Amino acid sequence: MSNGGRDLSKVWTAGLAVIGDEILSGRTQDKNIAQVATWLNAQGIRLAEVRVVPDVEARIVEAVDALRHRYDYCFTTGGIGPTHDDITVDAIAKALGVPVVIHPAARAILEGYYENRGGLNEGRLRMARVPEGAELIENQMSGAPGIQIGNLFLMAGVPHITAGMLDALTGKLEGGRPLVSVTVGAFAPESEVADMLRMAEQAADGISIGSYPFFKEGRVGSNFVVRSEDADRAQAVADSLADQLADLGYEPVAGGI
Repeated sequence: MSNGGRDLSKVWTAGLAVIGDEILSGRTQDKNIAQVATWLNAQGIRLAEVRVVPDVEARIVEAVDALRHRYDYCFTTGGIGPTHDDITVDAIAKALGVPVVIHPAARAILEGYYENRGGLNEGRLRMARVPEGAELIENQMSGAPGIQIGNLFLMAGVPHITAGMLDALTGKLEGGRPLVSVTVGAFAPESEVADMLRMAEQAADGISIGSYPFFKEGRVGSNFVVRSEDADRAQAVADSLADQLADLGYEPVAGGI
C-alpha cells in the first residue's frame, strides 16, 4: 500500500470475490458490491469484475487467484468470522502457499474487545488467524480486524463492518482519477436512440455512455449515464445529449429515475 499516491496516467483496477453460501442461496441479499464499487471509485480505482462463490475452499482459491493476478487489487467479503464455515483465511493462505498463523496484534485486539464480553474462546480466536505475513485492517465496529496481504484485502461480510474497514483504508491505496457520472433521463426507448448514443460516445474521447431502461407511469424511458475521468467533459457531453433528445421530441425526466 502507498500513502494515497495517484498515478493519473494509469487506470487502476480491482476485482471482488463475494464469499458465502447464504448469498448464492438468496437468504442474504448482498449489499457489499455497491458500497465497495462506490468506495473504490472514490479512491480512483475501477471495480472491473465481481465473482460470487460458495464456502468451498477450491472455489475461493480459484476466484482469488484469477482476480489477484488480473487486477491491481483483489478484495474479498465474507468468511472471516468465528465459525467452522468461515474458511476464507485458509483458502487465501492456500492460494499464496503460506501457513495460517495467529497474528499477535489481532489476538491482543480480540482479548481487549472480549474482556467484558465473556472472554476469548476458541471460536473468537479464529478471527485472529491470518495468512503468514499479513497486516491488519482496523475494525472499530466489532473488534475483529480485516486482513491485507500483498494486493489482497480480506473484509467482513456484514455490510456495516465492511464499511468500517473501507473507512480504515481510505486514502491508503494507490489510484488514479475517480470516474465521474452524469445522468440524463428521458422518456425515450433506448432502441430508438441507440445510434445517437453510439455516435455521441465515439465523438468524445475518454467518454463512455451507458443506457438503462425504466418503466414509469405506464411509459417507457431510459437513463443515459455519461462517465468520464473529466467532470467538465462528462457534463458537456450530457448537456449535448439532453439537447439532442429534446430536439427529437423526447420528454426529459429531471434527475433520471
